[in-house]
Amino acid sequence: MDLVWHEPAVRVATFAAAFALIAIFELVAPRRPLSLSRQSRWPSNLAIVLLNTLFVRALLPVTAVSMAMWVEERGWGLFHAAGPLPSWLVVPATVVLLDLAIYLQHILLHAVPVLWRLHRMHHADLDVDVTTGARFHPVEIVLSMGLKFGVIAALGASPLGVLVFEILLSTGSLFNHGNLRLPLRADGMLRWIVVTPDMHRVHHSVAPEETNRNFGFTLSWWDRVCGTYRAQPAAGHAGMTLGIAQFRDLRDQRLDRLLVQPMLDP
Repeated sequence: MDLVWHEPAVRVATFAAAFALIAIFELVAPRRPLSLSRQSRWPSNLAIVLLNTLFVRALLPVTAVSMAMWVEERGWGLFHAAGPLPSWLVVPATVVLLDLAIYLQHILLHAVPVLWRLHRMHHADLDVDVTTGARFHPVEIVLSMGLKFGVIAALGASPLGVLVFEILLSTGSLFNHGNLRLPLRADGMLRWIVVTPDMHRVHHSVAPEETNRNFGFTLSWWDRVCGTYRAQPAAGHAGMTLGIAQFRDLRDQRLDRLLVQPMLDP
């Protein structure tokens, strides 16, 4: 359990390592040419990451893992009610069920107008790369944490399982937003299990019929099972337009505009 107690250091280290590795590969083998320079996008996107970290730390006294430890101490949740269950079962079940919860949350973020106003800041990026994978509105981050806390309490989720899930969620988001050129065969094999960059890029299309597909973050199964899967964009990955039609001005990528975007009418 030492790994769980050192959660902040573990998560920061894995996030930083994944970010650096993906950013390097984006330079070496990009999938698409960028429409805007990194200098015009990265400062705002990275500032959002810093603001989210500070905002969540100031607003929420506990993390998802410490919430799971608190629930475990009290014996709450489905897994504890079912009796002592082996960790080899509870840990993967925690990861899979939390991933399902995030998939369903993602659908709600698109379906409910007030939630879409928060989430569209993520979609308004005119390019999709490793920084887009961490570009979410602070209020959306807090709401997502609240959902995770509720699911953790209801399940009696394993603290180790929650830690694994959180690492997969953050690093997986960096990976599947990466502007990476994977061999087609490798992409085809990987996307039977995890969400690949080509699979998720479809979700960032400006076309609504493509934006409302491929909601998965880590596991690709949910889109296939629930009928929200789309294999490829109609215009192809090189020809598709990314972003949102209403927010295509360069000023819309400024930090101040990103933070107030939920209050802006197109």
